Amino acid sequence: MGLINKVFGTHSERELKRINPIVDRIEALEPEFVKLTDDELRNKTKEFKARLEKGETLDDILVEAYATVREASKRVLGLRHYRVQLIGGVILHQGRITEMKTGEGKTLVSTLPAYLNALEGQGVHIVTVNDYLAHRDAEEMGKVHQFLGLTVGVVLNSMTNDERREAYACDITYATNNELGFDYLRDNMVIYKEQLVMRGLHYAIIDEVDSVLIDEARTPLIISGQSGKSTKLYEACDVLARQLERGKESAELTKMAAIMKEEIEEEGDFIVNEKDKNVSLTEEGVHKVEKFFNIENFSDPENLEIQHNIILALRAHNLMFKDKDYVVKDDQVLIVDEFTGRIMPGRRYSDGLHQAIEAKEKVKVKRESKTLATITFQNFFNKYQKKSGMTGTALTEEREFRDIYGMDVIVVPTNVPIARIDRQDAVYKTKREKLHAVIDDIIESHKKGQPVLVGTITIEASEEISELLKKKGIQHKVLNAKFHELEAEIVADAGQPGVVTIATNMAGRGTDIKLGEGVTAVGGLKIIGTERHESRRIDNQLRGRAGRQGDPGESRFFISLEDDLMRLFGSEKLMSMFNSLGLPDGEQIEHKMLSNAIEKAQTKIENNNFGIRKNLLEYDQVNNDQREIIYTERRKVLDGESMRDAIYKMITDIVEKFVNRCISDDQLPEDWDLTGLNELLLPVIPIEEVVLSKEQLETMKKDTLIQELKEKAVKLYETKEAEFPEIEQLREIERVILLKVIDRKWMDHIDDMDQLRQGIGLQAYGQRDPLVEFKFMGFEMFDEMIEAISEDTIRALMHVRIEQNVEREEVAKVTGTNKDDSAKGPVKRTGKKVQPNDPCPCGSGKKYKQCCGKNY
Repeated sequence: MGLINKVFGTHSERELKRINPIVDRIEALEPEFVKLTDDELRNKTKEFKARLEKGETLDDILVEAYATVREASKRVLGLRHYRVQLIGGVILHQGRITEMKTGEGKTLVSTLPAYLNALEGQGVHIVTVNDYLAHRDAEEMGKVHQFLGLTVGVVLNSMTNDERREAYACDITYATNNELGFDYLRDNMVIYKEQLVMRGLHYAIIDEVDSVLIDEARTPLIISGQSGKSTKLYEACDVLARQLERGKESAELTKMAAIMKEEIEEEGDFIVNEKDKNVSLTEEGVHKVEKFFNIENFSDPENLEIQHNIILALRAHNLMFKDKDYVVKDDQVLIVDEFTGRIMPGRRYSDGLHQAIEAKEKVKVKRESKTLATITFQNFFNKYQKKSGMTGTALTEEREFRDIYGMDVIVVPTNVPIARIDRQDAVYKTKREKLHAVIDDIIESHKKGQPVLVGTITIEASEEISELLKKKGIQHKVLNAKFHELEAEIVADAGQPGVVTIATNMAGRGTDIKLGEGVTAVGGLKIIGTERHESRRIDNQLRGRAGRQGDPGESRFFISLEDDLMRLFGSEKLMSMFNSLGLPDGEQIEHKMLSNAIEKAQTKIENNNFGIRKNLLEYDQVNNDQREIIYTERRKVLDGESMRDAIYKMITDIVEKFVNRCISDDQLPEDWDLTGLNELLLPVIPIEEVVLSKEQLETMKKDTLIQELKEKAVKLYETKEAEFPEIEQLREIERVILLKVIDRKWMDHIDDMDQLRQGIGLQAYGQRDPLVEFKFMGFEMFDEMIEAISEDTIRALMHVRIEQNVEREEVAKVTGTNKDDSAKGPVKRTGKKVQPNDPCPCGSGKKYKQCCGKNY
């Protein structure tokens, strides 16, 4: 690959050669566009729209449109797009990812493709990582679009549905990835078309695309409702987890040892695998769990919940750490984002892990929720007709962007050459020696007035550095998840002379550090990394805080052989080699083998994380195929389509299914189970009882019976139709009932699929592929759900009465999401609710709970 790149250039270099002529043409128009008046420049928008209507494409008008935006930006913002920004704009329009270093003005780049694609009138979504950036960019960049006659909206977490609808109706809408995903899910839960807030997924420009599509992609979006589950089991498992003894992790069982059936002696009650982040009970541990819960066999299916919860409790105690993975504040467990270091209010670990941590920390254990709607970011963003992205760090994940999203990465050169000096890693034998070296380096830079930004991976590490600096009398500011409210103020000062700032990874996104007076003369901003992150991208982001737009700067990472990355992923051979050198205390180690080992360890973890995300996507693909079918059917109902043909098909399918269930093809008529057929069919389709005389049995064929019953069922429904003086009344009742049944069954199905997903790993013990089994069982469950939807819908329609007031209503109460705590509540019912003991509105004479009510 290296030789090919030398001869033909990298992929990015080859693509830039194709893009450069387009940019030449944009730049050539500048003298002409400078002469245009403001009104003439504005009128370009009308001209472009007219040309598109006449058959021209966006590519046909790109050059003139970009020249228009560049000129408008100069007049409105005083900012003129550099050549490299025009290149980035072309890449984005092509549906690709542009990698542009920090400080290169990516936000301004987005105005080019946003304007061009908005001319089609189907809406453009500009995706940011938080509400602050969405609001800021809509305010600033929006001025350019508004000057050119386009409308600009922003969607914020606090907005009402009406405000969201108005924002999405704009030509260009700024929003976070979370808001977009949740609005998509909520739109597929509404019961009237007027309640929809979005108008389609046309084109997305994703800022910090690696954060949104890679880092966030491990956690699907989930809208939850209240579950009836008790929280007592979490507390009981926590008590037991504290009593169990952790054993040492045994050497991995080799393939040969497995073939020879060699046994590995287990120690303790449970084993923790830090690399794979999982916990397993030993035989002794299983006995203790059985004794504690007074159960005979831990592995019995009825003990699945205990199996699941004791592992959760052990994970909470041994793999989830306070002030690293989460903080405890105001009697709540709050998650810390491992990539940004920010607290994520309202977000909860799924699958009961959050409750297990709450039990561990002795705070109130909140009731588990039931999943009402869910989607992964991968599947959500792949629904856009076109998407593109920009970031300072994407190339290390190019394979994932290609495989999952169908987007390649083009690296755009910087406007001004990078002047930052990236120094070799400083490696020490112990963590203590490393920290002393970090402090010495900070003091040395501080003396000469050079600002220093110290990047840490955890809150704990940032506080440890802070304590050491206090002892040395060095004034500094700490920026971590505990004090994120002060973030903007702290970051703004990080480039001032002599300022020392300690930050978790949160300083790496959406923040611009400008150098103070005299800082250039002392070497610019100095970046110190106290540990290598699992991902090279995060390290690159930290380095990228210095050296913006040709500013001087320097960066260096300090590492010890005791760091988690080296301890868990460095080779034992390498570690023993360095340990055998007998180096004096505090001496810095520099060796190419060590640098390579760090790189290899990071690559190994990145590949492992890619595997996790790909696995999540493969499982969600099953849900996604099913989701598409359900959401398409729902949309037909919302659009007011007639469901008549679908209802009649359900009726005939039910008849055929029930007959086939009770009568096999090779059975003689006298052996037919007519009693069973009547018991199945009549409660759903109340035709007269199926009784056949002796003469009929002698001549009757199964196909004939099916046809006769279909005709009777159809005739019965036609009679029902005739009862309604206005047929549209029945058509609306069909839509109401179908919508209610679909929603109820789909929400139960999502929950069932979630349970299936959690337990499917056991299939691996039977030499089966869990994913293949999940697909097979998932589609089987989906077919059963579709059949149940048909049965419940027809049962309700066959018993509906003309005087019955049937209203649309949401079938479940939304209590929140896994990303924030502001999910909108359901629309309030306007009619009187039928209580369980009221007479059933269908007119059967039974109580509602014993009739139609039992199906909902």
